[in-house]
Formats: sequence, structure tokens, C-alpha cells
Amino acid sequence: MSVQTERADTVPSAGTARKTDASPPGGGTARTTKRRGASAPYLLLLPALLATAVLLGWPLVKNGMLSFQNLNPRQLILHLTEWNGIDNYQDVLTGSDFWKVVGRSVVFTAANVALIMVLGTLVGLLIARLGKRMRLLLMLGLVLAWAMPVIAATTVYQWLFAQRFGVVNWVLDKLGWHSMADYNWLGTQFSTFSVVTLLIVWQSIPFVAINLYAATTTIPRELYEAAALDGAGAWKSFTSVTFPFLLPFLWATTFLEVIWVFKSFAQIFAMNAGGPDRLTETLPIYAFVEGVGNQHFGMGSAISFLTILILLALTAYYLRTVLKQEEDEL
Repeated sequence: MSVQTERADTVPSAGTARKTDASPPGGGTARTTKRRGASAPYLLLLPALLATAVLLGWPLVKNGMLSFQNLNPRQLILHLTEWNGIDNYQDVLTGSDFWKVVGRSVVFTAANVALIMVLGTLVGLLIARLGKRMRLLLMLGLVLAWAMPVIAATTVYQWLFAQRFGVVNWVLDKLGWHSMADYNWLGTQFSTFSVVTLLIVWQSIPFVAINLYAATTTIPRELYEAAALDGAGAWKSFTSVTFPFLLPFLWATTFLEVIWVFKSFAQIFAMNAGGPDRLTETLPIYAFVEGVGNQHFGMGSAISFLTILILLALTAYYLRTVLKQEEDEL
């Protein structure tokens, strides 16, 4: 009798056994912890996403709404909202001026980005080969040029290329080009774009050069030693070791520079306001002149929205290329 009682006390009942099997110790806590860990990155991103939605998303929505309105001084004064559908887009896309500006913007961007990437790459490789003191001095000069405010830099270039009392004209006159003593650098389309291009390239080279130098520091030295043992010279080492490592960086930087140059506004507008005769207007300048200058705010919004779509298309192409490269590497 005592043995049966002892067995009954020590052996768990069937209901208790089933309950224990169905709910392993700590199972609920582990699942809760896992869910919290999975949601943590999204919670950390939430403040940035909210700030982006407020500071960028809402103005973009408002701009899109304005592009479907007939908004002129009359509507502003009378507080009228006149929707005109896609009339603004039709007027823009069927006009010849828009496509001229698009072509001009593409050529201007391509020329600037090509110069920026070539010169920035050369300067970055030069930094990698300099001694410590000269490297520090050069990088200090690059950072100062990069940190200079855009309007301040544009004003300096206006002084340098001024028709009268400009340093550039004075130097050219002293060197024997006396016809350049009173040359108006902002009088033609080509010369104006030349000055603006020089300004933009000067401001952009530090970003490319410093980041490229930083990228060169990640290349293992063993690869250069192996290339040297194989008899590779300086050019062969660059093409077989340096360039393959820098290619992803160069591709990403080129994309960033395309966007930065394509949407350049302050340099062109402050230099000559898109002149002479509106021949140096790029898409951002064209949108501002049509919208604010001519007080066709709906038209200006439509042009700016089309500019955004072009930049989104460039971004999509870049992301597609990056994803394809990652798939090829896998």
C-alpha cells in the first residue's frame, strides 16, 4: 500500500504531462524576445523615416498638387484653387524650350562629371603617394575648398573673371593676350558655362579625391607585393590591383556626382541667372525662372516634378546596376 502511494505521488498525471509537453519552459519568453529583436531595426529607423516624410515627403506632395493647378498672381491674391489637370505638363512637354534645356542639362552634367572624376581620381592617387606632411597640407587645402560656401565661392569667381579689374583678364593681358584685357566672360553661352564648370569642378574634386584616398588605404599591401613579384610595373599594378578595388567606389561616386551636378542651382543662378538670353539655364534654373520669375507657379512645379522624375530614373538605373553586380559576384 505504501509503495503504490509513493508511485502515485512521484508519477505525474496525464493532464500534467500533456501541459508540460505543450508548453516547454521559457518558450513564450524566447519568442517574445525574438520578435522584439526583429522589430528593433525598424524602431531605430522610425525617427529618420518620420523626419524624411515631414521634411521631404510633404513638400513633394504639395509640389505635385501645384503642378496640376493654374496658379498665377490672380489666384494667389483671390485665394483661388483652379485645377487644370495635366495642362501644365502638356504645355511643358510639347514645347521646344523644355527639350532644349534637357539636352543642355545632360551635356553640362556629362562634361562636369567627366572632369570631376578624372581630376579627382588623379588627385586622390597623388595623395596616396605623398609623404605625411605634404599629404596633410594637400588634404587641408582640399577640405577648405570643399567647406567654402557655394555663394561665397561663386562671388570669388565673379571677381576673378570680372570684365574690368578681374584677375584672370589682367594675367592674360600681362602674358600677351591683350585682346583679353576687357573680355566679358559672362557674355556668351560657352564662356559662361566654362566659368561655371570650373567652379563646380573646383568644389567637387575634394570629395572625390579624399574619398578615393580613403578607399586606397583598404587595399591589402600583399597584393602589390605579389604583383611586384610577377614583374608588374606601376601601370600594371594600377590596372590589376588598384583599379578593380576602386571600381565600386568610382561607380558610386560617379552616380552621386551626376545627381549633384544635375541639380546644381546656386552656382549657375548666382553667376549670371541663366544668362545671357537664358542660354545657360539648366532644368533647376528653368523651373525657377518659369515658376517664380514669370509667376507661372503651376508651370514651374510641373517642370520641377519632371526634374525629380528624371533623377528618380537615374537612381533606379543605378540601383539596378548595383544589384546586378551583386548577383554576378554571388
